[in-house]
Amino acid sequence: MPHIHLEVSGLDAALVDDLDWGGTILTIGGHEQSHVNPADPLEIRYEYLRRIANVLDEGFEAGAPISILHLGAGALTLARYVQATRPGSIQLAVDIEPRLVTFVLENLPLPAGTRLEHRVGDALALVRALSQEHTDSASSGEVRRFHAAVLDVFSGKETAPHLATADFYGAALDVLDADAEDPGILLVNIGDDEPQRFLAAQARELHAACAERGYPEPWILTDAHVAHSRATGNSILVAGPLTAREDFVQIASRVRASGPHPAVVEPWRDVLGA
Repeated sequence: MPHIHLEVSGLDAALVDDLDWGGTILTIGGHEQSHVNPADPLEIRYEYLRRIANVLDEGFEAGAPISILHLGAGALTLARYVQATRPGSIQLAVDIEPRLVTFVLENLPLPAGTRLEHRVGDALALVRALSQEHTDSASSGEVRRFHAAVLDVFSGKETAPHLATADFYGAALDVLDADAEDPGILLVNIGDDEPQRFLAAQARELHAACAERGYPEPWILTDAHVAHSRATGNSILVAGPLTAREDFVQIASRVRASGPHPAVVEPWRDVLGA
């Protein structure tokens, strides 16, 4: 069983065979963190990640390469999916653990042709650095923006306080492509315990960041039971330029139809209240 000791968290990470369903599970501190099937990159076992993949599938032209930022890399399940469904996509994975992504790649290599860059660092510092890179490159006419940014760095009450803010969300929104013909989207995975107070607080912070930039209010994607009972579970907050498209309601309808079911895909206040 391949394993390493992680420097930042002080926990052990390991890759173990999934004896029930096949594929490989990444555990951190003994807890399941990611599932990946290198033999079938289209397989996504985690419900929340499937919802994110559905947004990418419905929000952008089928098969077209995109540029995507992964904040929180895990076992690179989504990166593999993007390469399989959109060959030639440009991907950047960021993780605060210096050894984690290298460990994953050494044991579970990405498919040939995958264009993935890896950076180590704090998520807020990295998105600020990316924003500066964009500003610096604007003078040369080579501005690099992302079609999608996926934030998978939250862990409820244990989340680093400086990441649970409108400032962080604003910095993430600022690295998205705002071009009217090809707008970007921010997708935020938040796992929370009943009664979902952390999720509601983060929705308000993200809403504030959107309002400051003139974007519509965030939407929420989650399981209907989690939404209606505020039960423990994962929800996806969706925000950014793509939500301002005239056909975003149709995009949201297709995402809802894609599941997993029963699904809620609604403006955040319709689900969580103000």
